[in-house]
Amino acid sequence: MTIKGRIAITGRPGVGKTTLIKRALELLPLSAGGMLTEEIRVCGHRVGFSLTDIATGRDGILAHLHLTSGPKVGRYTVDVKSLEEIGIAAIHRAIEEEELIVIDEIAPMELRSPAFVPAVEAALASGKPLIVSTHAHADVDVAHRVRRELTLLRVKLGNRDRLVEEILRIFGLERPSGPPTAEGRSPTPPRHGR
Repeated sequence: MTIKGRIAITGRPGVGKTTLIKRALELLPLSAGGMLTEEIRVCGHRVGFSLTDIATGRDGILAHLHLTSGPKVGRYTVDVKSLEEIGIAAIHRAIEEEELIVIDEIAPMELRSPAFVPAVEAALASGKPLIVSTHAHADVDVAHRVRRELTLLRVKLGNRDRLVEEILRIFGLERPSGPPTAEGRSPTPPRHGR
């Protein structure tokens, strides 16, 4: 089976871009690598952002209110070393070893590392399937290129759930038919290569 898919996901902060990517990864039968970023919340308040290497599970801090050194983005201080050693390294490893490359996301914090844009460009040049999320207002050349060259999906609260099906369609897949599971969902295809 030939699987295709090069997708850019955009939307405002907090709309669910990372959640959409994680749901798609559960359904796509591809080995995946790259980086995911998520909010760190304490008592309901956002205090920072984590990053995770999808293939290895290694995680670290992308940015935090209480870091004492590094470049600032708004109230947060970016941990460039963690970004490079975990996130950017995960992108390069995915280019070499995985079937699907995920970059979540092209945004001001990630752009604080001079190594980030070249990693995104290498992923674009790889010809491999991609899922790349971009901050809705990322006004840099690489973000414009991603939105122009990849199939663009705009995430909103009202369409987020339907976009999982759209991602499967873009990858040339459909949700398998069959009797619903105990949770009322159709069974999902197995993941390979992990």
